[in-house]
Amino acid sequence: MSHRYGHLLSPGKIGSLQLRNRIVMAAMGTNFASEDGHTTERLISYYEARAKGGSGLIVLETSAALWPCGASMPNTIGFSKDAFIPGLSELTRRVHQHGARIMAQLNHSGKISQSDTIAGRPIPVPSAVKKSRSDMVRVLTKDELRNFIKGAGPNGVGPQYYEMTTEQIAETVHGFASAAVRARQAGFDGIELHAGHGYLLANFLSPYTNQRSDQYGGSRENRARFLLETITAVREATAPDFPIMVRLDAQEFRVEGGITLPDCVETAYLCERSGADAIDVSAYGNVAHSIAFTEAPLVHDPGGFIPFAKAVKKAVSIPVIGVGRIEPDVGDRGIAAGYFDFVAMGRGLLADPDLPAKLAAGNEKSVIPCIYCYICVSQIFINGSVCCAVNHNTGREYEGDILARTSSPQQILVIGGGPGGMESARLLSEKGHQVSLWEKEADLGGTARIAALAYEPNERLVHYLVNAVRALPIAVQLGITANRENIDTLNPDHIILATGAKRVAPEIVGKEQHHVFDGDQLRGILFGNSPTAIAKLSGPQRLLVNAGRLCQLFRNVRLMRFFSKLWMPIGREVVVIGGGLVGLELAEFLIERNRKVVVLEPGPSFGAELSIVRRARVLHQLQEDGAELHKSVGDLEIGAHMIRFSLDGEVQTKKCTQVIIAMGAQPDDSLLNELAKSGARIHQTGDCRKVGYIDGAILDARKLVQQMEL
Repeated sequence: MSHRYGHLLSPGKIGSLQLRNRIVMAAMGTNFASEDGHTTERLISYYEARAKGGSGLIVLETSAALWPCGASMPNTIGFSKDAFIPGLSELTRRVHQHGARIMAQLNHSGKISQSDTIAGRPIPVPSAVKKSRSDMVRVLTKDELRNFIKGAGPNGVGPQYYEMTTEQIAETVHGFASAAVRARQAGFDGIELHAGHGYLLANFLSPYTNQRSDQYGGSRENRARFLLETITAVREATAPDFPIMVRLDAQEFRVEGGITLPDCVETAYLCERSGADAIDVSAYGNVAHSIAFTEAPLVHDPGGFIPFAKAVKKAVSIPVIGVGRIEPDVGDRGIAAGYFDFVAMGRGLLADPDLPAKLAAGNEKSVIPCIYCYICVSQIFINGSVCCAVNHNTGREYEGDILARTSSPQQILVIGGGPGGMESARLLSEKGHQVSLWEKEADLGGTARIAALAYEPNERLVHYLVNAVRALPIAVQLGITANRENIDTLNPDHIILATGAKRVAPEIVGKEQHHVFDGDQLRGILFGNSPTAIAKLSGPQRLLVNAGRLCQLFRNVRLMRFFSKLWMPIGREVVVIGGGLVGLELAEFLIERNRKVVVLEPGPSFGAELSIVRRARVLHQLQEDGAELHKSVGDLEIGAHMIRFSLDGEVQTKKCTQVIIAMGAQPDDSLLNELAKSGARIHQTGDCRKVGYIDGAILDARKLVQQMEL
């Protein structure tokens, strides 16, 4: 196979189902369905975009086989009534017209069924639920916590459970089979039974949650009996050639006595014997531990579940689907090596639904990269709808094409080459306007470049945006400071200000000292482009920074990330004032470079700007790495070698050789006032309008283009 992704893009089969390639869109909840379980235009358009983008197989988000019972979200798709079939049929029709295939993922959420909890319905479980403490409360902001309280049920007491009888198990098996029949009638190409992620079928598989002493408990085969009976019932109710996939957990992380890999391997073998056509190998993390969600099912480590898929592949002869942050090149090699047969992608296809088509066309550089910020899944935690930080079109496909070509091209100047500016320039150029992009620094990227120092995936987004801008007829000028005179010379019809935020450090006693940097000063030192900030360094430090600047080292983020681990002009004991997104990512960056870090946050919460899931991971990792984190601090006073503050009514001090003030970001409207009398129409986008960081800037660019109506 001569194509770089020849194995990944080769045709494949699951049972009798022929697929055009081996890229599977993994099931991910969206909350796009209606409250009464029906499909919506928003939901259908979202899946149609992934079909049009070239995916071989789409696995529909987790859907309630016995709706409303067992629904995991407020807006869960239902399969329990014939009334659902027309909408589901329209979904499959729209997917099929683009050459993709689609399977329905049928599920009962069991002990984590949110709809049952909210409605006050008792929830079926295999045996008595063991109580466990959750550390999620310490991660959530007050506003987020209110959403969790709303989900405590009508009496505020939380979920109520009952142990299933054999008759109730039989009824549920029948409910799954009936749902599968409806899926087939609606045109689905198969179904996937969700037997993972802490849901009902997984509860029976897990020795932790299944303590039964009858034929449904005890041995692995007994614990799998409910699932195996369901496979058999679906097969009998549908057709011999109707494909059935099963999603299994290879491990339950942070569950003492939970599912292990040998359990999964044997269950997979039993599923094959019962008639399953493919095994989708995932994993589960105990959500009582806030860090667990990035261990499983949304593994943070690249390719973290590949060893699980390899083990299952050795035990079965049916296809195995690998999942878990598998990049296309890794997936291609894994298929070639026989580790798995298909690659399931979730977040990657949220970021770019056209990823398969772009790979097939050899346009890898045009793929919008997932930055693994977890904003997509974090929305589900608070009953929101799925979205994507880097793709503003995700979930908005139903709004139509915002890139329709203009009939009256205009001259547009975008000032500022950060994510918001580049995305605005890209969209407007694609619409056919004459776009100029000015950036005062020597490189495009803005503050996303320093964010990329702390968090490597951000660098991929910068590269994507730069490549996208360079591929279009956009007049890019670097090292130019916009002012009234040079703007008047260009004489644009529209000016878009994307100049980012200004950082005004709050009034803190001692902040003027040489060992204290604010955000802009730190950026100026790390990138060597601020003489004022560099002047605060010692003589030897200035010499090294100036040498790095002269040899262009600071322009390469990847090299900077490497060399900063060897040396950087930051003291060994660092106090970071500000525990928001910037402060926490900075703390991560410093700890990786062997600094001892204390984070002081004046407010009541850490990282409110971070998505819940990423915030949980960052806070956990910082504490694991020895960082001290204190919130609700007051009366800050910086000394020569220490910092004083109040906490819980007591005055405390911490030794430090460096203080970094990572707060005070405000919208920058300085150019807006200067250009008020120009003849052009002036617009603002991104952080210069409202501080929203990368995801806010990308979405703001879309909204701006829609509002301009050019």
